[in-house]
Amino acid sequence: MAASRRLATPIAALAAIVLFLLYDPWIVAPDSARPALTVVFWVAAIALLVLLFADRRAPQAQVVEVEGPAFSRYLFSNSRAGLFWLPIRIFVGFEWLMAGWEKVSGHGWTDGGSALLGFWKGAVAIPQTGKPSITFEWYRSFLQILIDNHAQNWFGWLISLGEVAVGLGLLFGALVGIAAFFGATMNMSYMLAGSASTNPVLFALTVGIILAWRVAGYYGVDRFLLPRLGVPWRKGPVTVGTSGEGAAAAT
Repeated sequence: MAASRRLATPIAALAAIVLFLLYDPWIVAPDSARPALTVVFWVAAIALLVLLFADRRAPQAQVVEVEGPAFSRYLFSNSRAGLFWLPIRIFVGFEWLMAGWEKVSGHGWTDGGSALLGFWKGAVAIPQTGKPSITFEWYRSFLQILIDNHAQNWFGWLISLGEVAVGLGLLFGALVGIAAFFGATMNMSYMLAGSASTNPVLFALTVGIILAWRVAGYYGVDRFLLPRLGVPWRKGPVTVGTSGEGAAAAT
């Protein structure tokens, strides 16, 4: 455990330095070195996450070194704050449910994915003038791989049913944190492809729901589900109280 803590700092410093070299506008890395630097960054970033995950059980890891504002602790940890997240859940949930249902019951998504394929092709296209829809080349390469392998046939179903599942999870307050995470992932994917629409607003609201996962579904199924299921990082089930503390705790 101590070794992982000692290694975390230099690995984080390496990742920061490499990222600086990749994006600093004044010190431009040679084009030939950029692929290697990109690989080094991602390897360092993944290694850092692994080390931090291993460090989570250290006694010092439970110490709060920077105390957050009282109101934010209340919003994200008090069960009564579930009343604040309830209308947000309903709004975001209906947005996802309606979007998914239109895809499932309509054309171009679950009947071959022609609409999805058209969206992908428009996103990866590089216009002769102006800026392309996709900023990051790695994401354009990812979509091109999906296009080349005709992934729209099954990806259309994945997106359509995923949107419906996210919407239902948020509306019923069932596993709200997981539903919100996958919703935010889809929002980010759409924005990376150059589609703004309602995605920025939904993404911002969904991040709040993710942070408040312990209490956001308190006025819903999670009120009864979470105490029975527990969470992966607890040995026992969690308890969502109705008192002023209201935070999840091991029983």
